[in-house]
Amino acid sequence: MTLSLAIIIITCLISITTFNRPDKMDELSMWPYMVKEKKQFYRFFTSGLVHADYMHLGFNMLTLYFFGRYIESAFLQLFDSKLYYLGFYLLALVVSDIPTYVKYKNDYGYRTIGASGAVSAVVFAFILFNPWQRIGVFFIPMPAIVYGFIYLGYTIYMSRRGQGSGINHDAHLWGALFGITFPLIFEPRIGPYFIDQLLHHYR
Repeated sequence: MTLSLAIIIITCLISITTFNRPDKMDELSMWPYMVKEKKQFYRFFTSGLVHADYMHLGFNMLTLYFFGRYIESAFLQLFDSKLYYLGFYLLALVVSDIPTYVKYKNDYGYRTIGASGAVSAVVFAFILFNPWQRIGVFFIPMPAIVYGFIYLGYTIYMSRRGQGSGINHDAHLWGALFGITFPLIFEPRIGPYFIDQLLHHYR
């Protein structure tokens, strides 16, 4: 069993058992105020295990299924260990929520859930390896790099508008940026490879 599939199974089991149980969801959610006041740092991780509903869960886990397998395999080839992929995913959960914590640590009423930050990291790591790979976005085929620019632009715009939509766009943005920087830090040669892929994709 791949790590991606194990993460998907665990996330689905925990998410489904917390549907319609707001008390359990609150216990696991990213609640910045509780992190600050009660030192509940575990929330940086557990918030990625709960989702609002089947659509929220399904979108994240399907995305992780399609992109996670490739990144897990790529990391295994690069680093000869599955621990890098596991560390990548777990760190993405934490890093993507740090700006949210800083912004809302004094807001008792704010909390957020979902693995979107880590999933965004996986997708953008994929873009780093395969910028011109055609992917389907709501059944519309487009190169991964084009989707990346559209996604970043939309996320930055929505993040600046605020959190009124109920979606944590800050986590999406910082997760995406982490997905790019993590592989480059541990294997800088990926940078020139990415540039070469961008410039010579028709070769």
